[in-house]
Amino acid sequence: MLRVLILGGIGDAVELAAKVANIPGIEAIASLAGRTREPATPIGNVRIGGFGGVAGLVSYLREMQIDILIDATHPFANQISENAAAATQEVGIPRLMVIRPAWEKLEDDYWLEVENNQAAVAALSNQAKRVFLTIGRQEIATFAHLQEIWFLMRMIDPPNTDVLVPPGLILCDRGPFILENEQEILLKYNIDTIVSKNSGGSATYPKIIAARKLGIKVVMVNRPPVPPGEQVPDVEGAVQWLLEKLKPTLRFV
Repeated sequence: MLRVLILGGIGDAVELAAKVANIPGIEAIASLAGRTREPATPIGNVRIGGFGGVAGLVSYLREMQIDILIDATHPFANQISENAAAATQEVGIPRLMVIRPAWEKLEDDYWLEVENNQAAVAALSNQAKRVFLTIGRQEIATFAHLQEIWFLMRMIDPPNTDVLVPPGLILCDRGPFILENEQEILLKYNIDTIVSKNSGGSATYPKIIAARKLGIKVVMVNRPPVPPGEQVPDVEGAVQWLLEKLKPTLRFV
């Protein structure tokens, strides 16, 4: 029996945990970051919250006798990915990253690609008036001093009460989103610029298609670098990778 720890937030990790639950010979534990107040709960064993850095993750891997770690976290959750790389190297177990392909700029897209949120702030200054801010709730305070801009801020949960919030309106909603609704939002609120992380995947891509159709600028925050290691682009790839790891153990059953 292989014990697999799946690191994730929502989305890919939940889907992977559901698929792995049906594979004989594998016991999976899904570990969710806990940033979403009512996350979609994976099938099977679940833990919620952080580990306490590399040392805490190393202790957990040893205590729970984990054989394999799969990092299915958000492409921008670079700290936990770095911790996972360091911890699995110390413990000496395999690690796989599920990294969905980034969105690619098409001919009709009007993108300004930036390296981080601070660069996105600089790109907005004196250039935008009504912004659709779609980076989640964790980092909206970075934009709070832009008092001359009106923001429509979409996130799953509202920000904490002590967080500085830019002027505008908070819209709490959870993807996947559809193109018609995204176009309606952009037109209703007279949006001239979208700020988005390049998360990849299909759940939030309709806003990019809507911006393309309406000729709206997108300030696209590029992904941080990932640690070296084995990668697959999707959940199906992770399942196949796991099945290959399972084969040697089945020979002796």
